[in-house]
Amino acid sequence: MATTTQNPAPAATTAEPKGKRGIKSTGGVMRVFSHGFLALWAAMIILPLLWMILTSLKSNDEVFANPLGLPSSLHFENFGRAWEKAGIGGFFVNTIVVVGGGVFFTMALGSMAAYVLARYQFRGNRFFFYLFVSGMMFPVFLALVPLHSIMDSVGLLDTKYGLIMVYVAYSLPFTVFFLTSFFKTLPHGVAEAAMIDGAGHYRLFFQVMLPMAKPGIISIAIFNVIGQWNQFLLPLVLMPSEENNVLTQGIANIAVKERYDPDFTALMASMVIAMVPILIAYTIFQRQIQAGMTAGALK
Repeated sequence: MATTTQNPAPAATTAEPKGKRGIKSTGGVMRVFSHGFLALWAAMIILPLLWMILTSLKSNDEVFANPLGLPSSLHFENFGRAWEKAGIGGFFVNTIVVVGGGVFFTMALGSMAAYVLARYQFRGNRFFFYLFVSGMMFPVFLALVPLHSIMDSVGLLDTKYGLIMVYVAYSLPFTVFFLTSFFKTLPHGVAEAAMIDGAGHYRLFFQVMLPMAKPGIISIAIFNVIGQWNQFLLPLVLMPSEENNVLTQGIANIAVKERYDPDFTALMASMVIAMVPILIAYTIFQRQIQAGMTAGALK
């Protein structure tokens, strides 16, 4: 009896739609492009910083002989020479005083103003909010001449107190704008429960709402520290005397003097000294900064 064998039917293959293949290929190209751009951007930032650090550890002879090479031995005395001979120590102390005072009063006034604008409804609420925000539209160059005249007339020119006041005035608009949006994301139930338990407005703000806003406070505080620490134009106009110079002015003066008495290793060491505090602060608080910047979007 003859048996017939039947070939099995080939498995059906599902062809991927052309549209999806096009989307995947486009996504792959964009991913490669974005990663390549980020790698190039990182190299543009990291390589100059690395060269600056290596140069600060060389001798002046090595800088002229092989500016891109590694140091044969580490010359940490460059930092001592920059601190004492170049005067970076005094500039560093001035910067700490001015930036510390500026950030403290900026955060104190900005957080209270933002909390009131975000949580209380009153006549003129929007007007005051937009008044703060409008301060972000005016560049610092626009007010240099009248600002210099006003500070001179009230006796605050070439004083740390005057520069702190100017720093606070220029930092408040963005601080209030950022923290107003952040305070709006905080839950109302916690504030209502605290009020029912007998908390007044001051206790509610300082003991309940302010701790809850810690991520946003730290985020905007770090941005203010970076902005005020790197400020050059305002100190240049309002702090003309050398004994009151901040780091940015001091390093600029050292760079000018290098034309006549070159000491590039001390200059690079000065720049490293100016950079390290900000780098340490950002490294320590990077998680809080990320949490503060994304809290509003997540909620």
